[in-house]
Amino acid sequence: MNPALPSRRALLATAAAALPLPALAQAPWPNRPIRAVVSFPPGGAIDTVTRLIGPIMSEQLGQPIVAENRPGATGTIAAAAVAQAQPDGYTFLFDASSHASAPHLVRGLTFNYETAFAPVTQLTTVPLILVAHPSVPANTIQEFLALGRERARAGNPLVYASSGNGSAAHYSAVLFLQQAGFEATHVPFRGGGPAVQALLSATVQFHMGTTASSTALAQSGRLKAYAVTTRTRIPQLPDVPTLAESGLTGFEWIEWGGIFAPAGTPTPIIERMNAAARHALAQDSVKDRLAQIGMLPVGSAAPDFARYVREQQAIVGRLTREAGITLD
Repeated sequence: MNPALPSRRALLATAAAALPLPALAQAPWPNRPIRAVVSFPPGGAIDTVTRLIGPIMSEQLGQPIVAENRPGATGTIAAAAVAQAQPDGYTFLFDASSHASAPHLVRGLTFNYETAFAPVTQLTTVPLILVAHPSVPANTIQEFLALGRERARAGNPLVYASSGNGSAAHYSAVLFLQQAGFEATHVPFRGGGPAVQALLSATVQFHMGTTASSTALAQSGRLKAYAVTTRTRIPQLPDVPTLAESGLTGFEWIEWGGIFAPAGTPTPIIERMNAAARHALAQDSVKDRLAQIGMLPVGSAAPDFARYVREQQAIVGRLTREAGITLD
């Protein structure tokens, strides 16, 4: 054999090295724990949902899902952490409806909400309820609309509470007032609890409260419930109409929660994560617990959730500009 010529074994080794590794040689996903980066503190709505469905999803995926709360800055701290993560299926963002409003409210972001994430699934919706203090002299939504318009014309507008500038309660009230055709004075509070307390003490006249914070108070008569912000009535208050059926055609506003992956995450991983979440949401124990805290399970397909998020970002962007909403 000519020593200048490579051996047959060397030629085979060189050829094998030049070929891509077959898919079967790659480690199956997931083969280690998955981070669930939660955009709000422990005890909040999206944190509660994450910890409720996480163990069930872990059973489906064969690896633990570890919740990691990264609250602050309207959810953008958690979002930034996931936007910068490797798109390998081991980091996901569990976010709330602030995902649609934060891009319009928070300045100096180092990432683009529209391009940094791949939506996985919408987890839940949270209906809001238009509630008022019992002293407000209106017993129906029609009477309340008439009162609001009359007070605005007289230069003595109604006063409403929100859970903070740029919150879902704030945006829903802005949209309501636009469609109702009257102005009201906004008083922001640091959270839904203080907003409801201000309403109970008659410091303000009305509020867009969540089902969790307002249903029991409405059922007991401590608050008046005029309408809900969903397209259909809710089981907790079957006699309370929707705003859409009360004359504000097409009105809908909900809080929501969902899962997002870093952009570029492989589609098969997103599909498996989606399937695991939908399986968890379909369990009776999960549905019962969500109903207790005023939430409804969704479990949408990834393309449907992506389309929904785009629609929400457009609506919130328009409201932010028209109403001049800021975090200050």
